[in-house]
Amino acid sequence: MKILHIIATLDPEFGGPAEAVRALISHAPEGSSSEVVTLDDPAALYLEDLPVVVHALGPRTSNYGSSRRLLPWLKANRERFDGAVVHGLWQSAGLSAWRAMHGRTPYAVFTHGMLDPYFKRAFPLKHMKKWVYWVLVEYWVLRGASRVLFTCEAEEQLARQSFWLHHWRAQVTPLGTVPPMRDPEEQREAFLAVCPAVRGKRFLLFLGRIHPKKGCDLLVNAFAKLATLDPEVELVMAGPDAQQWRMELERQAEASGVAHRIHWPGMLLGDAKWGAYLASEAFVLPSHQENFGIAVAEALACGRPVLLSDKVNIAADVVADGAGMAEPDTVAGTERLLKRWIQMPDDERRAMAARASACFAGRYDMRENAKAVVRLFAVAGASTEQRP
Repeated sequence: MKILHIIATLDPEFGGPAEAVRALISHAPEGSSSEVVTLDDPAALYLEDLPVVVHALGPRTSNYGSSRRLLPWLKANRERFDGAVVHGLWQSAGLSAWRAMHGRTPYAVFTHGMLDPYFKRAFPLKHMKKWVYWVLVEYWVLRGASRVLFTCEAEEQLARQSFWLHHWRAQVTPLGTVPPMRDPEEQREAFLAVCPAVRGKRFLLFLGRIHPKKGCDLLVNAFAKLATLDPEVELVMAGPDAQQWRMELERQAEASGVAHRIHWPGMLLGDAKWGAYLASEAFVLPSHQENFGIAVAEALACGRPVLLSDKVNIAADVVADGAGMAEPDTVAGTERLLKRWIQMPDDERRAMAARASACFAGRYDMRENAKAVVRLFAVAGASTEQRP
């Protein structure tokens, strides 16, 4: 079984979709193979470490990801693949896949949370523009797909609230990761080399984009208000800052008198990333919208409890497994989240950490979940199924 992954960019700074593709191709089941086509610049350094063939047709000419090379390439190569997965919406990649493959090679679309009604509420003007594109293009891309993939039931249900015109063949296909394979102590040291100020200290970890959607301001403000409850705990805010928001958050921390207890190591990759999870005592994500959250699965893989907002779509499953806690994505909710953790007895924290590992093994081990994508195209007659 040979699968093609189609994505605008594999740049790690673009977050979830790029990480999802990396996980899927790195842990494809035995007997299958993958290739990736992107609109990245072929010289991009982040393409060098991938274990499969990558066809980089960029650089892109716009935020829409326009490329005159993609459609001809797909038409010329579609027969080589048993199926294709389009990652994300609102990009030219989906339109090109629909034009090249519909009725010929089966394709699926991984929405990666891009149909969450949060965006309709947060950006109403942009949503109005998307309505035009939805009617003309995106609706037909999804309707023509063999399957439209969602990472959990909550994401699939929310997706139907964004546009009243919707008709697709939905399938829940969880994502995930794999546990770190290298020496844990070496990975901790790799992180501490980047963030030496927390050596020998306890800390909570945020790891993701420094972005308003992620609720970073909620976390900084809540930590400032509750810092006196546990004077020994610190906060690490790790991730890329493409919006240049960090300086404003640092000013807020300075005004609250906790700037010396909040650390900003920037984007973490490889051993340094895994070391951050392993050295932390819990992971915090007070996001306003999160269809899945690869970082949540990574924290669970390291046996770390996760403190989430209820807008992280897998929060209910994590809470049901006793592997973390969830509260509303508000200042008060984030304060309760941190307060509950700070006041939790040590034996309960240890029990929650053990349940975190079990939650990961049962739900988010990518070695198992990657098989679902391959099975999708292994169904006999997938390319000729009657579309809805």
